Amino acid sequence: MAWNKKSECMPVEKLQKFQLEKLKETVDWSAKKIPFYKRKLKEAGLTAADLKSLADLGKLPFTVKNDLRDNYPFELCAVPLKDVVRVHASSGTTGKPITGPYSADDLAQWSECMARNLWAAGIRQGDIVQNSYGYGLFTGGLGFHQGASLLGCTVIPTSSGMTERQITLMKDFGTTALFCTPSYALTIAERAEEMRVDLKSLPLRVGVFGAEPWTVGMRQEIEERMGIKAMEAYGLTELGGPGVAFDCEVQDGLHINEDHYLAEVVDPATLEPVPEGEKGELVFTSLQRRAMPMIRYRTKDITRLRRETCACGRTLVKMDKIYGRSDDMLIISGVNVFPSQIEALLLEIGEVEPQYRLIVRKKGYLDQLVVQVEGKKEVYEASREKKYEVEAKISGHIKGMMGIGVEVELVEPKFIARSEGKALRVVDERPKQLR
Repeated sequence: MAWNKKSECMPVEKLQKFQLEKLKETVDWSAKKIPFYKRKLKEAGLTAADLKSLADLGKLPFTVKNDLRDNYPFELCAVPLKDVVRVHASSGTTGKPITGPYSADDLAQWSECMARNLWAAGIRQGDIVQNSYGYGLFTGGLGFHQGASLLGCTVIPTSSGMTERQITLMKDFGTTALFCTPSYALTIAERAEEMRVDLKSLPLRVGVFGAEPWTVGMRQEIEERMGIKAMEAYGLTELGGPGVAFDCEVQDGLHINEDHYLAEVVDPATLEPVPEGEKGELVFTSLQRRAMPMIRYRTKDITRLRRETCACGRTLVKMDKIYGRSDDMLIISGVNVFPSQIEALLLEIGEVEPQYRLIVRKKGYLDQLVVQVEGKKEVYEASREKKYEVEAKISGHIKGMMGIGVEVELVEPKFIARSEGKALRVVDERPKQLR
């Protein structure tokens, strides 16, 4: 059932006792080895000995992304560089990259977390897995590679891009599992249709996707077009990469690997914890990392946590699929809007493809949201009246469900650039001083 039944199905009381023990160790280790945390904990007047229960977690200081940038590249590393066996990093598109050093033990733990993720997706020894995540500094490629190798799978390290070759190798090598971002999975499906390759006739049966928020509608679209089961992997560079949380066969929330990551949800405005089951910002504390431990790292991801009995037998707490990011949230006509909400509504419209982008413009003193979405070929090539009809249908659907007025532009097929990694969903055209 579970790849590591002892850890994944541990009684909750025993699990929480383990978490408290590891939390104390992490806080003590961080205070001794990392000047940044030594200072932060001293300012808070806290030591590991002050943590009497998991409820005391809220007394600890937060860590934010700028803290990692300010301490670039290795000021948050708790071990000598001679004990660092690998370094990953984020892309750094919005500033200095986020570096992630790993000790040998860190790598072994990460590999196990990824193996749990893939096992829960139904992947086993003997599977031929095509890893279409980017290799290199990005954590996705090697993270999935390690997990699949630990399970004994045959790994095809295609990396991302060269989509036609991806499809050819899928056919020739008998790929049974695909790893990539969900937006790239749709790119592969679309290109396969153009090549007249029936993916449903291939041995491919499951995909494990992540690295960007995606809706249930997007999952259903992928499953229908590729003829596979679409499973999820969640993680982030700051916590070591993918494998933090994962789907099980029930597909009703993502199980968090709680023996490695202590999760909480806070109100992003007040930073106070919210009751279980309420939406807020996800915060993680690593429990076993040695090279770069994280204390109360604010992910900016919006979700909710719920602890409930799962039919799969795992006792690990569940998080909902990410609704969006607090820093991606748009405020249109006083309404909070996440790209994933628009995506879910677009996927209910039969006349369009699941390719879209949101453009934010200034119209006088107000923010205006423009939804560009590709029409299906037969729709776009129909009369101008038909296009107006579909645009009005989409605009009315969004207005009716979300209460905001948007401008809809039905664009031709292939107008929106295809993604080989994370899709660019929001384009902000407002002058910087007016954002």
